[in-house]
Amino acid sequence: MHRPALLLLAAAFCAPSFGAEVQVAVASNFTAPMKVLAARFEKDTGHKVLASYGATGKFYAQIRNGAPFDILLAADDDIPAKLDQENATAPHSRFTYAIGKLVLWSAKAGVVDASGDILKTGKFDHIAVANARLAPYGLAAQETLQKLNLLAALQPKFVTGDNIGQAYQFVASAAAPLGFVAMSQVYEDNKLKSGSAWVVPATMYSPIRQDAVTLTRGAGNPAAAAFIGYLKSDKAKAVIRSYGYAL
Repeated sequence: MHRPALLLLAAAFCAPSFGAEVQVAVASNFTAPMKVLAARFEKDTGHKVLASYGATGKFYAQIRNGAPFDILLAADDDIPAKLDQENATAPHSRFTYAIGKLVLWSAKAGVVDASGDILKTGKFDHIAVANARLAPYGLAAQETLQKLNLLAALQPKFVTGDNIGQAYQFVASAAAPLGFVAMSQVYEDNKLKSGSAWVVPATMYSPIRQDAVTLTRGAGNPAAAAFIGYLKSDKAKAVIRSYGYAL
């Protein structure tokens, strides 16, 4: 073989490989860990993550209307199961990647006590919650208040967000003095980042099983397959646990 041909062949083998892109629809409660996971995944694999954050119910409508997502990281297990039944997913790709925890939180220290007794006093003008029809954390908040026999009394004080991200913003911006949020939004390395909080006992609401699923569009995408594999790794699980999720 001539020397120029050898050089071209060597260059082909030595050329850097460019990663593929994966578009991921991510439930709002998983925003913080997802940003960490995406950055580490990109560094480790060379693939690019394009993440969108929002309410799982809205993502379902977008997916059914042709939104170009490869993967859904849902806030529940109902929507991924429904997409499975509608043949909108890669077969056998659904699994639970995290189990969420509900927290009553205030951006100010000393407002929320360690037992959540402030709810019984009603000494607040507003309480932020996510829409129970769209967001599993909103449903969990509603179930908690029902268990406490406080739903009817506190419902007039609700400031309702479309998703748990909006509920968090209502409290963080002082539009509401307290509210029900995801533990992952206010805890990091299993420590409360600021304010005051009550971690709601898991017995007070239905388990928030958060399922991931590869959508039909993502089947055959090497970046999608690589990201799902990464999400199942011990490295990723350590990050997920550090934000207060169970596995």
